[in-house]
Amino acid sequence: MNWQVYMLLCSDGTLYTGITTDLQRRFDQHASGRGAKYFRGRAPVKVVYREGGHTRSSAGSREAEIKALDRAGKLRLVSYGKNEIPAVPGCKT
Repeated sequence: MNWQVYMLLCSDGTLYTGITTDLQRRFDQHASGRGAKYFRGRAPVKVVYREGGHTRSSAGSREAEIKALDRAGKLRLVSYGKNEIPAVPGCKT
């Protein structure tokens, strides 16, 4: 199964990092309140980062690496690096 690591820009300006096998479904879950508790009181605005080609294990490890970055590091990752956002048709980017 193809797991993806993603980052969402939230309505309060924060960045949320997670993993999924279906980015559009997961975004919709977060937007409808059926996703992570993090979205209580804030809403996902758009997908700003996606990195595919992971196993469940490698996606979890990569998620932890990204979560350990400070905000500046996450923004650098969004600007370049392995960001695959242009390859996500139909996603709210």
